[in-house]
Amino acid sequence: MVVVRRQLRYPKAWPSEPAQEKGIDVALAVDYVRLACEGAYDVGILFSRDTDLVPALETVRDLGAHVEVASWKGTSRLRFPDSQLPWCHYLDADDYAACRDHTDYTVI
Repeated sequence: MVVVRRQLRYPKAWPSEPAQEKGIDVALAVDYVRLACEGAYDVGILFSRDTDLVPALETVRDLGAHVEVASWKGTSRLRFPDSQLPWCHYLDADDYAACRDHTDYTVI
């Protein structure tokens, strides 16, 4: 497990508006593509509904890797334009609880 951290951006109205972590979607896309290029996985499952990540999905597919997505039950999912692909794993709270990692990565 590698934890990727980004600095928080504080809006002018902080603390009434929460700080936001920026750049995580770009870091995720870069790692998703890089790991496909390295042959680090057989199936790349991307758990996100951020449509900005569709180009990363397309790139990994075009590299010949198998791509799938995951989303919460009852929500929309990422897909390729004009297609029902890729396959989507719909998860719920029980699924999350079954695979939750309780490790505190801030102390490692």
